[in-house]
Amino acid sequence: MAKAPNHMVSLGPDMLEAPDGRIFVDAGTCEVTDLTDFKMVHFGTDTVRQLYRGSIKPGVLDLFESRDMVEFAGYDWMPGRTGRSSGYQFRLQNADLGLILLIKSFHVDQDNEGPHLKIEVSPHCIKAHTPAQLQQLLDILASDVLSDSVASGTAIHIALDFQGWEPPADFEARLHCRSKRVASVQGIQSLDWDSESATYGRGQSWRFGAANGLQMALYNKSQEAKAHDKLDMWQHNWEQSGQYDPEKPVWRLEMRFHHSVVRQFSEGTVDTETGEAFDFDSYYGLVDHRDGLWRYALRQFKFLARPGWFDPVWTVLSRQKLCDDEYQVDYKRYHKTAAGFSGKNVELLLGNFISCAARMRLTFEQTWRALHALPVYDLIRDHYLNKGKSSTEIQAHVLKLLKERVVRYGKAV
Repeated sequence: MAKAPNHMVSLGPDMLEAPDGRIFVDAGTCEVTDLTDFKMVHFGTDTVRQLYRGSIKPGVLDLFESRDMVEFAGYDWMPGRTGRSSGYQFRLQNADLGLILLIKSFHVDQDNEGPHLKIEVSPHCIKAHTPAQLQQLLDILASDVLSDSVASGTAIHIALDFQGWEPPADFEARLHCRSKRVASVQGIQSLDWDSESATYGRGQSWRFGAANGLQMALYNKSQEAKAHDKLDMWQHNWEQSGQYDPEKPVWRLEMRFHHSVVRQFSEGTVDTETGEAFDFDSYYGLVDHRDGLWRYALRQFKFLARPGWFDPVWTVLSRQKLCDDEYQVDYKRYHKTAAGFSGKNVELLLGNFISCAARMRLTFEQTWRALHALPVYDLIRDHYLNKGKSSTEIQAHVLKLLKERVVRYGKAV
């Protein structure tokens, strides 16, 4: 059995551990755990969200004057508008291709250069392309939407589907992590991890962590795929492993890395042999480092057999590999926070800014756009993110401060 945070301990002076062994003996309790029936049926990238900066090309926004299908960049798309919570105003979707283009940031004027494009990539699109082919496709689409487009960040979901082990009733109690955000759902009819809503089938699912950070989800993938009418597609994928048993449920462990977390890895990780830094702004630059991110996530979310010791299944999960080559890297996140000089300065800055906005009788929308346009906005955002506030909660905090200023002081602010 493995001791956290290391992988394995010696079973005795006369016993050697097989690198892929599935029988574990607890040296303290002598309890034997047999995981020989554990089968991995899929391991890979489940979702990619690629961000780009640039200026919106003339004519792109004209596409959304139509409610009918439009042709753009050589493909057919369904145009539409999106909610403010997405951060973007418009959407081009092609479900057959497996891509959604989110266009025009709510927080930057359309005539200004900014983060005006996010491309969301579905699992079947990822599977249909090599990483190089996929990055080329995304870059071409970005160049059709934006002038001087530059990849500016990547969010990635890494998923492992398996059979032969199911989470015990006390899984949540034995899962240790720093996050205070835990969602546990039972008897549901469907599931959407992005909106934190759940509505599918029987069984239980868990989510730990916030969507704007590092998040872990464990759920019955067979039920979720059936609820979304994608069971045939996933069964085809699982059959390719040569280990899939259609009579048994498939469970999924999913690690979700927000683009801000990936950026922290890019800023804090170097090659220990060459000292070279890594560029994770594009999916292609990140793809060979998925094993390192996977193991990092398993250390952040620890499923323990007893205090200080990993449950054997966590050791098996940590042994799985996505990449043939592995860099000599110590994966670290660099937290560039306002606390580096003084978090109090950030709160004073925000408070004074809100007072000025109230005095000018700015609406919340005008105030938020002006705040987001400040050169020091990233510093303000990071300060509150590290205090546990999501992007939505930061907006709610700004709205509350603005209302308080107007109600308390009126036009005399």
